[in-house]
Amino acid sequence: MTRAVTEEDLVQILTPDGQRLAHDIYDAYLADVDADMLRSFYRDMALTRRFDQEATALQRQGQLCLWVPVRGQEAAQIGSGRATRPSDYIFPTYREHGVALTREVSFSEMLRLFRGISGGGWDPRENNFHMYTMVLAAQLPHAAGYGMALNLEQHGWDEAKRAAEGGAVVAYFGDGSSTEGEAHESMVFANSFDAPVVYFCQNNQWAISVPFEVQSKVPLVQRAAGYGMPGIRVDGNDVLAVLAVTRWALEHARSGKGPVFIEAVTYRLGAHTTADDPTKYRLSEEEKAWAPKDPLIRLETYLRENKLVDDEFFEQLAVDADAMAAKVREDAMAFPVPPLAKSFEQVYAQAHPLIQEELDWHLQYEAGFADAAQGEH
Repeated sequence: MTRAVTEEDLVQILTPDGQRLAHDIYDAYLADVDADMLRSFYRDMALTRRFDQEATALQRQGQLCLWVPVRGQEAAQIGSGRATRPSDYIFPTYREHGVALTREVSFSEMLRLFRGISGGGWDPRENNFHMYTMVLAAQLPHAAGYGMALNLEQHGWDEAKRAAEGGAVVAYFGDGSSTEGEAHESMVFANSFDAPVVYFCQNNQWAISVPFEVQSKVPLVQRAAGYGMPGIRVDGNDVLAVLAVTRWALEHARSGKGPVFIEAVTYRLGAHTTADDPTKYRLSEEEKAWAPKDPLIRLETYLRENKLVDDEFFEQLAVDADAMAAKVREDAMAFPVPPLAKSFEQVYAQAHPLIQEELDWHLQYEAGFADAAQGEH
């Protein structure tokens, strides 16, 4: 009989009140974490949150079609993103803005998609960070396939060489996506072929308006056993714990031992998207209960109590964050808007008669407005 997962099974290094705990397994994966790295983690999270605020404001002002907030999930994203190597390939959903930062993807370029002027915004080959996936869980079979291809590429390598030089895949998804068929199919294939894939689930407690307890009667980490892969449940608001478990998982995957499932327990402090109103389906008491677990507050408390930062650090960071936000806004407003006709060229790789027919109709339709405007004069 499967033992129920308890809070004791939740890997935690940094408590909500900023106290650092020892861990017999994962401390080894934090040996290089010094004061500079801790400050950089806080900076990454703060910049991600400021970017999120600016993008939300742009959407509210009609400059973006939609925005997907990340507030509250910064530790899960920065911790896991900083655990990867440049050679690892990342398959995100549509909310991994913090992970994108760790992969040096331009915040400005990310807004091309949400401004509605591009199907992507960046070249995945430059940073090994795939395009955002708007269709729930669609990226997960792709992640399994990419991992299987890595196995073919690394065929014949011994475990030591794979661990040192091998590549791995990190597939991000949410608790809502975990109920999609593609999630199951991906994990079956990845485990059957020992693909080096780390499945990183950010359980933020809500699939839009559906609470987690409706989605699953057991913690998601228990599903890992059904696929035959290790499962880790980690405090997703603890950047150090996330860093450590993701490093362990990537080491396991790279060495040829197959995939790993990570459930990062976190909370979406804001709306699912800017088209959503969470006050319609969740209580303010719930949000208040999670507020003290805010990942930025947690790390700030630790940094201050251990005298690793001073007020000047936060003041300068605020200045830098505002400058970044201003640059993002400036860039977004300056993006050239391609003519709608351009989108017809991006449906198929080669010319298609039906698409050409639709383009001709569109051009004729647009020309009709020009004729009407001339008639008014």
